[in-house]
Amino acid sequence: MNSVTIYTQPDCEFCTAAKALLKRKAVSFHEITIAGARASAVALWQRDLHRTVPQIYIGTYHVGGFDDLQALDASGRLDKLLDRNGLLV
Repeated sequence: MNSVTIYTQPDCEFCTAAKALLKRKAVSFHEITIAGARASAVALWQRDLHRTVPQIYIGTYHVGGFDDLQALDASGRLDKLLDRNGLLV
């Protein structure tokens, strides 16, 4: 099954907001905190060359940051993407 992965840092308001949006939808996610974890940060940068957090992936699809997640939700496309990946309850 596909999953949601979110790269975060502590005390990041946008990370907190992204996690809250996913929790409201009852979507579980795998959180990777990159602060102080050089290997995780390097893995994120190598994955898509993004250096800001949060970075959100649904399966292999790169959503982007919180603004991108919020825009997908507002358009109704987030639920469709989650459903297509078997992630909506």
